[in-house]
Amino acid sequence: MTVAPGNRTVCIVLGRESMKGVNMERREFLKAAGAAAGSCALSPQTLLTGASAVSGGDAKDTGLPRRVLGRTGEKVSIVAFPGLALAQLSQEEGTAGVHRAFDQGINHFDVAPAYGDAEVKMGPALQGLDRNRIFLSCKTKMRDKDGARKELERSLTRLKTDYFDLYQMHHIRWPQEVKQALGPGGAIETFLKAKEEGKIRHIGFSAHTTKGALEMLRGFQFDSVMFPLSYVDYLNWGFGKAVVEMARERGAAVLAMKAIYAGAWPEGATRTRQWWYRPLEKDEEIELALRFALSQPGVATTVPVSYLDLLDKCIKAARSYQPITEVEVAKLQELAKGCGSVFRKEDDEAAAGHLSRASFHPDSPHECCPFANA
Repeated sequence: MTVAPGNRTVCIVLGRESMKGVNMERREFLKAAGAAAGSCALSPQTLLTGASAVSGGDAKDTGLPRRVLGRTGEKVSIVAFPGLALAQLSQEEGTAGVHRAFDQGINHFDVAPAYGDAEVKMGPALQGLDRNRIFLSCKTKMRDKDGARKELERSLTRLKTDYFDLYQMHHIRWPQEVKQALGPGGAIETFLKAKEEGKIRHIGFSAHTTKGALEMLRGFQFDSVMFPLSYVDYLNWGFGKAVVEMARERGAAVLAMKAIYAGAWPEGATRTRQWWYRPLEKDEEIELALRFALSQPGVATTVPVSYLDLLDKCIKAARSYQPITEVEVAKLQELAKGCGSVFRKEDDEAAAGHLSRASFHPDSPHECCPFANA
């Protein structure tokens, strides 16, 4: 059955009551619920590859292509608005930035409660824009049912909306937190219930380790996975390849983070920005890096580094998107040589099955304490 929040029609996930009389293990129930969520939309076979793009709506006027977000059937701009940028701006500056991005063809706006006061600023900034033309995504770092519900409701209030197009478990790293989030009393219970209520339309997650992402994809039929997909780590040590492949197998769309990340800051280097990794600055390099990420299979969109001037450069590059060529990949391989990684150490820790309480990059806005009740 379906319900329509506003003028949107959404699928109702298989609820607990419909399971009465059926002797089914919890994991099987979650898999069934995830499959039911996906069955209301397009099949995994319709997932677009990175080389494909479609235009529609605002894209025709702005030249910014859109892609289908996996099985959801939603069309999203191939560059998303990084809500974290608002934490560095005044309300007036943030509102102007949101409206300018919308006018340039961006319809996907991403934010999270972990991003300082970004949610508080994005709510007012979105006012005056047609909600039906916006794909709004939010996240939670809470791994338990009650914590996730509290954060979801607060985010809805802050963002002045009654539903999220995409709600995601934020910053997954360790297998242990995957077990908590998908287990009894875990955040997934809130996600499924909220989907029944029409407060969530699609379910996804973001991850910073390969092990964490793969465990999530195995444990539930997610609609999307947000993962770092930079030419530096992808070409230097294959970071992202396994996640892209499993997402493709599972029919989950990929939201590429860190597309214009150029690795760790070299020791002693003068930082052009006070940021936890080194972003590309030159237009031609940004274009190549963005096209590299968008050319990977299943990638629907990219979320740029959280500076509005770099967002503008990404929008400019995306308007002339063409699949990356072998010659251009060779150029990126040269650029990647000698670049350090901010992800390698924690990825190795997760692969080894450790639950580290160390702060791998304390200046990152994504850094958080390990999951609740660890």
